[in-house]
Amino acid sequence: MKKTRVINSDISRVIAQMGHFDTLSIGDAGMPVPEETEKIDLAVEAGLPSFIQVLENVLSELQVQKVYLAEEMKLQNPDQLNAVKNLIGDTPIEFIAHDQMKQDLKNNKAFIRTGEETPYSNIILESGVVF
Repeated sequence: MKKTRVINSDISRVIAQMGHFDTLSIGDAGMPVPEETEKIDLAVEAGLPSFIQVLENVLSELQVQKVYLAEEMKLQNPDQLNAVKNLIGDTPIEFIAHDQMKQDLKNNKAFIRTGEETPYSNIILESGVVF
């Protein structure tokens, strides 16, 4: 059995297959996921699991060099923005329009759907290297 925190087999597989500059997304229950993007659905009920719980879990295993957040998060969900900033530390953030984020999901290795039901609780994680 795995010793690391990520025990979901689909999430673990996607992280293991990521290369430099590949992207993985985590988002709220309402984010539309393009058909060509793998969706790993963790949503059990409203709020379970939360966006932050899943982000924290993924960050425990994935080397991230940059994150992308919706510009709208600044005004529509500042508490969530602060929680993300606390988790990612010095990792650079690029803010993009929410509509652009939806388009960019087409190029992601996977989208992890949470039970989160707060606006703009979505993130694109850009993989870095560990060396």
